[in-house]
Amino acid sequence: MGAGAYAHDLWLTDLRREPPSTVGTAVLWAALATGVLSTVLLDEGVGVNLFLVALPATLTAYFAARRAGRVQARPWTLAWGIGGLALLLVPVLRAAQWPSFLAVATAIGLASLALHDSRSWAGVVLSPFGLVDSLFKGAAWGWRGVRARAGKASDNVGSVLRALAVTAVLLLVFGALFAGADAAFADLLSRLVPDTSVGDGPWHLLLFALGLLGALAAAHTAAAPLQWDRYKPSPGSARGRGEWALPLLLLCVLFAVFNVIQLTVLFGGYEAVLDKTGQTYSEYARQGFWQLLIATLLTLLVIVLALRWAPRGGPGDRNLVRGVLGTLCALTLIVVASAVRRMDMYVEAYGLTRLRISVVTVELWLGLVILLIMVAGIRGARRLPRAVAASAAVGALAFGLASPDGLIAENNVRRYEKTHKFDLDYARGLSADAVPALDRLEEPMRSCVLGPLAEELGPATASWYEISWGEVRARRILEERPPVTTGPGTCVGSGENGENSEYHR
Repeated sequence: MGAGAYAHDLWLTDLRREPPSTVGTAVLWAALATGVLSTVLLDEGVGVNLFLVALPATLTAYFAARRAGRVQARPWTLAWGIGGLALLLVPVLRAAQWPSFLAVATAIGLASLALHDSRSWAGVVLSPFGLVDSLFKGAAWGWRGVRARAGKASDNVGSVLRALAVTAVLLLVFGALFAGADAAFADLLSRLVPDTSVGDGPWHLLLFALGLLGALAAAHTAAAPLQWDRYKPSPGSARGRGEWALPLLLLCVLFAVFNVIQLTVLFGGYEAVLDKTGQTYSEYARQGFWQLLIATLLTLLVIVLALRWAPRGGPGDRNLVRGVLGTLCALTLIVVASAVRRMDMYVEAYGLTRLRISVVTVELWLGLVILLIMVAGIRGARRLPRAVAASAAVGALAFGLASPDGLIAENNVRRYEKTHKFDLDYARGLSADAVPALDRLEEPMRSCVLGPLAEELGPATASWYEISWGEVRARRILEERPPVTTGPGTCVGSGENGENSEYHR
């Protein structure tokens, strides 16, 4: 255990830059602001508060990088930073937690890329671990800076504390007087100022520590990042042309035969599905989508391994590799189109769900990755790692901004208008983002769906920074047209094909 940890530390030491210089005053103040905003704003809900906390944390990293001499106007670094902040707008706009979680996780990944300025596959994949490595180092680094400045500024501590005490007294006294004089001002003050109590002290202290430590970790990483690009994995042993190409060429033939059948069946219409398979649209779609998704993932793995063991004898070998892998990628794109088409048929039969919209989004992104690999085969692979990371970030941002719950509700409402079938139980589990689409339903269906959603939302008691625009819009709709009380048995549905509990008109 000890020997392994020692070897691990030696390996990271080879990747580290020089230790950061003394912590700058601006870094400490920005980190303190991050901690204060964390304890004040990050309480129960998620909205614009995450974005506001991220701003001083970004400044902490910027000040640390500038003091270490690392600030350069590099387009990719700016793109990662701006993209990470843009992803934090998803919780501001959308009430659903699952796309917001994806956006926040992706924002952390982009922040790690911006701090490390990584270009290689190792850097793109391992950059987040650099933040973890700096978590405790950043805290110790910041503490040393505070102690150094405390000795120099001991004479000013008393004056600063007196100024803060006078400010607090003035704000409390006059704020209480104005709140007692005007109810509207009191209501505004209650929304702007967090409601805290003695019992919440440990929780707010934890939030302060997380914000402060997170900002210092980002600053330490910005000043002395792990240089993941130095890590060069050993290349695989080059194979002969015949040994390397034969399995891949046969795989391409298999793909080609499968794709010919897919094009015949999938684009031949409903009658072609019945004639060639003896199945319905929904049965045919459900049978194959997951297999095709796995096939796409395995194809990417095959491409990675093929590149590792590809022959490297000269221009002839390079042309062979490009030709074979390019053909495999092109055939895989048809498999991706087939999988997406199958999911479209499945949704047409059973409606849209969170799982279905998520997996089809992943399949589309995998198709984009394959396209990027094909472009890299022509123009060079130097930018491929960052291009793949950027495509994932853009996909997460687009997925969140598109409001998946809203799209699910919109699709299922249109399906109800055509088939008069609707999954009540599933619709009740959607977030407030689905309310505008569900509001178009006729009664009593509308109240059957929106009644539980309205109860879950409850009154607007959260502060302005803890709620999303989707929640605000949903409350406005429900206040203008509140759901009516339905009688017993009105909202009971029946199942369809044993899959959904549906309301039938």
